[in-house]
Amino acid sequence: MLCIVVEKLPEGPAWQYEVKLDGYRAIAVRTKTRVELWSRNKRDFSRRFPNVARALEGVPVETVLDGEIVAVNSDGKPSFSSLQNFGDGAAAILFHTFDAPVLAGADLRSKPLATRRKMLRELILKIV
Repeated sequence: MLCIVVEKLPEGPAWQYEVKLDGYRAIAVRTKTRVELWSRNKRDFSRRFPNVARALEGVPVETVLDGEIVAVNSDGKPSFSSLQNFGDGAAAILFHTFDAPVLAGADLRSKPLATRRKMLRELILKIV
């Protein structure tokens, strides 16, 4: 979850790059009774972003999602200041999911990222 400074970006088929969304990186954990949202520093985001937790209640029990909590303004652009001040209602709060390391109790970490993302897309299409 942490970025590190390097002199040269890694290259090759084992590497992928994504747009920086300027939000809070979080892990969503769907337990039998609720959805928990955790920061990389083990801060509980569940109470701060209850709408995100509620939106993920359709995810199968025993699922772990790696993503980023992002505020988007009326133009659909990420806004970190809106995220920090989300209570003013000026922005929509979203959970942009990157990965599903655990899905319905199945540990997928040994599977290729492309496979996990395909399974994640299929899951999202079922619950939307």
